[in-house]
Amino acid sequence: MNFPAIIADKKFGRALTGEQIEAFVRGAADKTVPDYQLSALLMAIRLNGMDARETADLTLAMARSGDMLHPDVGGIPVDKHSTGGVGDTTTLVLVPLCAACGAKIAKMSGRGLGHTGGTVDKMESIGMRTSLPEADFLRQVREIGCAVVGQSAELAPADKTLYALRDTTATVDSLPLIASSIMSKKLASGAQGIVLDVKVGSGAIMPDYAGSLALAKTMVDIGTRAGRNVSALLTGMDEPLGSHVGNMLEVKDAVEILRGESAGPLLTVSLALGAQLLTVGGVAANPEEGEAMLRRALADGGGLEKLRQLIRAQGGDESVCDHPEALADAPIVRDVAAPRAGVIARMDTTLLGYAAQELGAGRRQKTDQIDPRVGFIMRCRVGDNLSAGAPICTVYAANEETFAGAQQMILRAVEIGDAPTPPSRLIYAMVTPQGVTEY
Repeated sequence: MNFPAIIADKKFGRALTGEQIEAFVRGAADKTVPDYQLSALLMAIRLNGMDARETADLTLAMARSGDMLHPDVGGIPVDKHSTGGVGDTTTLVLVPLCAACGAKIAKMSGRGLGHTGGTVDKMESIGMRTSLPEADFLRQVREIGCAVVGQSAELAPADKTLYALRDTTATVDSLPLIASSIMSKKLASGAQGIVLDVKVGSGAIMPDYAGSLALAKTMVDIGTRAGRNVSALLTGMDEPLGSHVGNMLEVKDAVEILRGESAGPLLTVSLALGAQLLTVGGVAANPEEGEAMLRRALADGGGLEKLRQLIRAQGGDESVCDHPEALADAPIVRDVAAPRAGVIARMDTTLLGYAAQELGAGRRQKTDQIDPRVGFIMRCRVGDNLSAGAPICTVYAANEETFAGAQQMILRAVEIGDAPTPPSRLIYAMVTPQGVTEY
């Protein structure tokens, strides 16, 4: 197929045919189309967009570019995906809770990059294996109800090529390209029920509500066209979701929640997402019933026991379930103090994520090594009153240099004002094939 003609069609705003999209994806997967032509088409898509049919065709072609799994897990395989954020530890809370309720969660997760954290890094911080042979992965889901691994090289290989090019050609912020990248991997993994956590706010890939809603609608439409049961929640990222930021610290946060020793926004959002997951997985008739089931699993310790089983099955240190305090362990532990009295008016969550990266909790490049010990625990949220000198957060650092750099970024990220400020919103809306329900 004449690839320059495909570029020209999209350059002039014409819809691409299914055959043209297939040629584009095939060329990306098998490297038969040079990067400069792929990049040109990516930019044309970024500037002129794609309609719903094109976006669905692109997603399905990317999913079919590698292995298409058909997991036999003794039930409906379900998965959850977050568009990324800071202190976003929902997977480690909701996966064991949902598995304790009878769900079959065959979860593919990612690593952190830039200002966002990654579940795979959090799991590896306590010694868990995040790469399993397919047969072992499926057997684990059948036996204990859940497994969480990184994406295999055989799933949606076209996405790897295109994502790397998007990252270097300023085409990351394209709704059809974002949606197809996320959904192609979920479709290829074989998930029949999919719950999407689409973030809104200063730490989100789509900071404004309108953009996040459009992304959620697009992904739900793609999944529905592919015959999957999909719903999405739009949740807040105007401040870190959990109080703990950093790999071992976020595991600590999840364990303390499952032990019943902590609550707050992370638990609230985890329960909302988990209720959707139980619903799309056929375990609960509706989200209300699902949330009631999750609360019972939290109260009776079923969620904590399932986390213990998950950690044990993947070779991690299950003693953290009994001693989460052991995960708060870094050479330097020191507060960042409020420079004046006032009210927390807003937070630049992206900058807080980069402060964690400065400490060594995240990567500037995919090849960087992370320090699992470092991060910080927030001691305040938007709307809180602080006195001068009160702790904004407690930093866990490897050395004085990284502590100083992170402290400067945290002080810039947390704005202290004088006027009363309402708390940040946690849940904005739910999107299903039937429409949008705003909260």
